Amino acid sequence: MLTWKYQGVALAPNKTDSTNDLHISKVIERPKVIYNTKTKKFVMWLHIDSEDYSYASAGVAISDSPVGPYKFIESIRPNNQMSRDMSLFKDDDGKAYHIYSSENNAVMHISLLTEDYLKPTGIESRNFIDKSREASAMFKNNGKYYLITSACSGWSSNAAMLETADSNLGEWKELYNPCNGTNGDSTFSSQSTFVLPIEGKPNKFIFMADRWNKTDLKDSRYIWLPLIFNTDSVKVNWQESWKIEDL
Repeated sequence: MLTWKYQGVALAPNKTDSTNDLHISKVIERPKVIYNTKTKKFVMWLHIDSEDYSYASAGVAISDSPVGPYKFIESIRPNNQMSRDMSLFKDDDGKAYHIYSSENNAVMHISLLTEDYLKPTGIESRNFIDKSREASAMFKNNGKYYLITSACSGWSSNAAMLETADSNLGEWKELYNPCNGTNGDSTFSSQSTFVLPIEGKPNKFIFMADRWNKTDLKDSRYIWLPLIFNTDSVKVNWQESWKIEDL
C-alpha cells in the first residue's frame, strides 16, 4: 500500500442544483463501501447533511466497481431517526449493518440492512444511551464483536474507547482506550473511522482514523496503524512507520 494510482472521482458532486443532496453547499462525510455478493454491487453509505447539520440523513449509492463511478440513489433518515456520523459492518454471514450516531448524537443506533444493503430492515438497537458516542468502527475477532468509538468534541480529537459484545446489535461493554504511545490519549490527534482485517494474518487489523484539520477541512489527513490482539487485549501502538509483512 505504498504505491497509489488515481482512479477518478467515486461520487461526483452537483454544482448547479442547490436542492440536490450532493450539491457543493451540502455536507458529505464518512463514506463507507461494502460489496454485496448477491447483487454483485458495491454499496456506499455516507452521512449527508446541511451546513447547519439539521438535515441529519444518510445517503446510499451503488456501483459495479469499488472505485466507481457511483450512482446516487437517495438519502433517508433510517428508521425515521437522525443519522450523522456513521459506518458500515459486513458480518461473516453476509448480513450488513449501518451504525450511526442519532437522537442529536446522544445515542448510537445499529441497524440491520436489507439483503441488497440499500435500506434499513427496521431491526435495530439503541446503544450508549446519553453517552454521545460517534466515529464508530466495528470489527470481529474469534466470534466476538468490537467497536472503537469517539466522544463528541467537534473537530477536536479525544480518547478512543473500545467496546465489546457477543452480538453486533449489542449489548456493548465498555473496556478501555486501546491507543498507546505519543498522543494516545487523543487517538493520536485523530478520530476512528474503520478497522480493516489483514488478510492472511489472524488477530491483526489496520486501525484507520481521520486526522481532521479544522481550519482547512479539505486538507484533513489519515493515519493507519496496526491493531493487534494479545490474548484478549487489543492494542493500537503509535509507530512512525511500519510494514504489514513485519506484523
